[in-house]
Amino acid sequence: MQIALFHTTSIQEQLIREIDKSHAIKARSIKTNKTIVLELNEILDLEQRSHLRNLGVLHQTDIGFLPKHFAPGNIKVLAMDMDSTLINIECIDEIADAVGKKKEVSEITEAAMRGEIKDFSESLRRRVALLEGVPASSLEGVFKERLRLNLGARELIAGAHQKGIHTLLVSGGFTFFTQKLQDELGLSETHANQLEIINDQLTGKVLGNIVDGAAKAAYVEARCLALNTNKHAAVTMGDGSNDLPMMHGAGLSIGYRAKPIVKEKADMAFDHVGLDAWLDLL
Repeated sequence: MQIALFHTTSIQEQLIREIDKSHAIKARSIKTNKTIVLELNEILDLEQRSHLRNLGVLHQTDIGFLPKHFAPGNIKVLAMDMDSTLINIECIDEIADAVGKKKEVSEITEAAMRGEIKDFSESLRRRVALLEGVPASSLEGVFKERLRLNLGARELIAGAHQKGIHTLLVSGGFTFFTQKLQDELGLSETHANQLEIINDQLTGKVLGNIVDGAAKAAYVEARCLALNTNKHAAVTMGDGSNDLPMMHGAGLSIGYRAKPIVKEKADMAFDHVGLDAWLDLL
């Protein structure tokens, strides 16, 4: 099987020697100083994968496992989560901060992302209800004052577009922010939840259907179908449990600074490198 090593500057030869000692490297492909693909003589089980990831941590290196169906030349779709993946914050938590309810809202957010609350739609409605009466102007304040792109985000979108890849932002967050990011980054397509606003205040309700994990997966599959391909042509990136449905069956799934349940199930987990690191594989 093939594994990929990612570092912010350069891969340490000592790490490669340690991997070779325990798993016998069959071949290596140096993509850049920061990215190397190794072919091993064996298929790794979950325990061996965990060991390698932990070994990588000691060398500040992210180690991922390339699925057999991953074909770099066939990637046509990049699907991303927004909150805590493309950007640095959970927008709903920061909006709640405007009315002194951040702790209450963020506790529900964290539980949902860890997978402890199984019904994402219900958890979102509970959180949004706590925002009733918040001035709509607070959304602009969060965008300007608190929202920042995560490491490599701008390079990720630009690099994907250079390679003709359709960029799809699918968020359990809010359209106010996804539309702003689409304007700023030139994203091909975005989907999120719409907050109801009356008299310049949030009503505590969401309009229309909730974008939950199943909806995210459906948007990814629909885009692949529209491009006359299948999900193996998609790279998916997220951090929380509601990203797992869209990650399942993708050509490559990547957890970014992700919750443990996502790190365990994703092909790769980026804890050191930026969002754009995987582009070296193409």
